[in-house]
Amino acid sequence: MRLTTAQALVRWLTAQHTELPDGRRAPLFPGVFAIFGHGNVLALGNALEEARPDLPVWRGHNEQGMALAAVGIAKATHRRQVGVATSSIGPGALNMVTAAGVAHANRLPLLLLPGDTFTSRAPDPVLQQVEHFGDPTTTVNDAFRAVSRYFDRVTRPEQLLNTLPQVARVLTDPADCGPVVLALPQDVQAESFDFPDALFTPVLHRPQRPRPDTRALAEAAATLRAARRPLLVVGGGVRYSRAAGRAIRFAEQHAIPVVETTAGRTEVPHEHPLHAGPLGITGSASANALAAEADVVLAVGTRLQDFTTASWTVFAPGVRIVSLNTARFDAVKHGALSLVADADEGLRELTDDLGDWRADPTWAARAAEERGRWDAHVDGLRAPGGTPTYAQVVGVVNEESTPEDYVLTASGGLPGELIGGWRAVGEATMDVEYGFSCMGYELAGAWGAAIARPDGVVTALLGDGSYLMLNSELFSAAFAGHGFVAVVCDNDGYAVIHRLQTGQGGTGFNNLYDDVTTRHARPPRTDFAAHAASMGCATFPVDDLDGLRAAYREAREVARTGHRPAVVVIRTHPSAWTEAGAWWEVGVPEVAHRPEITAAHDDVAGGKAKQIRYL
Repeated sequence: MRLTTAQALVRWLTAQHTELPDGRRAPLFPGVFAIFGHGNVLALGNALEEARPDLPVWRGHNEQGMALAAVGIAKATHRRQVGVATSSIGPGALNMVTAAGVAHANRLPLLLLPGDTFTSRAPDPVLQQVEHFGDPTTTVNDAFRAVSRYFDRVTRPEQLLNTLPQVARVLTDPADCGPVVLALPQDVQAESFDFPDALFTPVLHRPQRPRPDTRALAEAAATLRAARRPLLVVGGGVRYSRAAGRAIRFAEQHAIPVVETTAGRTEVPHEHPLHAGPLGITGSASANALAAEADVVLAVGTRLQDFTTASWTVFAPGVRIVSLNTARFDAVKHGALSLVADADEGLRELTDDLGDWRADPTWAARAAEERGRWDAHVDGLRAPGGTPTYAQVVGVVNEESTPEDYVLTASGGLPGELIGGWRAVGEATMDVEYGFSCMGYELAGAWGAAIARPDGVVTALLGDGSYLMLNSELFSAAFAGHGFVAVVCDNDGYAVIHRLQTGQGGTGFNNLYDDVTTRHARPPRTDFAAHAASMGCATFPVDDLDGLRAAYREAREVARTGHRPAVVVIRTHPSAWTEAGAWWEVGVPEVAHRPEITAAHDDVAGGKAKQIRYL
């Protein structure tokens, strides 16, 4: 059929379907976030308008924000659906690079369709075009190459026949999953071609479940049988495989304590007797205590990021790690014994190989004992009193949440509170974007999650710094009619970075408002409630925890029935944190004007001596 490049691309998008975890069939691409400009409004814009009944288009108000909302859809649907975002050329396109970084770091699917300059070069230089003196083929969209799993600049309509199968492969592959960028020159978008009807045949994408190599499986089973103190680490791959039940049964059958990574949080019921808590810097002292004694670690679906491993100091020096991962890239890290497979299939076959082998029951009992001590510590942090803290705020939201709800954060101090202190009320109900730790993801990601999860309440927790960084999609969500709750903790600046700065010997500088350069004796302050109200949100400013609980209940009702965001604002303590006591490697100066800084440098050197560099 004779179609333009843009029409063919849109028609292909509507032909792709996915199988959801519950077996239902749904669109692979549930919607497109768009800000139109001269680089995409005519050809792609018209094609999207033609497909309006089949492909919803949501108007964003910041290209980064709307692309982050698309990322939020992917996480909220456990990578079964893919958000799409399109922008014009130049600044609009570059604004989406950060969102591509978020998707790439977190192994999440995202389809970006930035406009591009004319392939004919007849009108060059066009509005918003950046000219490269030595390479006319380079455009700003080449900036996406560093944060794309698949990048293509479509310079002929018929190229779609080759590139679209690769687009589907990357977006649905459990190992290669990540952002895809199709740069669309505006003249090529409008050119036509006789596309074969078969390109638009409906396709149902089911998650692939690669099975492990039998020899690697036998070696992994032998390693576990030799363990005296094995530990199971549940990562994001367990979530995306929908293998939480399998992981729990595996732990029960073999009496192995279980800990969670950031991406694996809320996969294990909090009160499960084998659950030792979240692992690492932002995790729990209970999980870290077991990790320090484990002799074999079965790491399932995790890339073992520095916050999970405490910069590779959380495990004992002689530990043996078996890494079960669909991505060989992650499975071989640090010399681990690699078992390349889907989490569910890999655990199933590993269970078969282990038979009736079980770990020492006294070791398994340590999980509940250690977690009980950590729970008591968190209970103490949540107890009312004084200026409200992050732990107290998280406690209120946690206590009011239901199994259908979904909680989200990304940056500052709140990831530590949610990772370390949250008690799971439902399976796979948390999104802590701590792969890229992108300030501003909280509100935009919540918009995407609210689109993807209409049956529960989505709650974003964020600080004042993240709110000011990117808040435009509050209006986008309010206008579109997607409700969620945002709890804004106002603590006078970038408090968690102030903590890092002063904790490593520095003096407060340019983070808290008290330490920021200003000409004003009394500088202006943001009225977050008034600001959010001006963008169509319901707002609830509160002063204390009792007020927070009442306001949060009201906000939930607004989000559920009022079809708009509800923003709760509370002043919080700037220096009260939930800490697991783990070490983190940071770059402290060897030479500094403050002796406290050089002393901190010496401490870092001492910590590095404990790092495991290779297993």
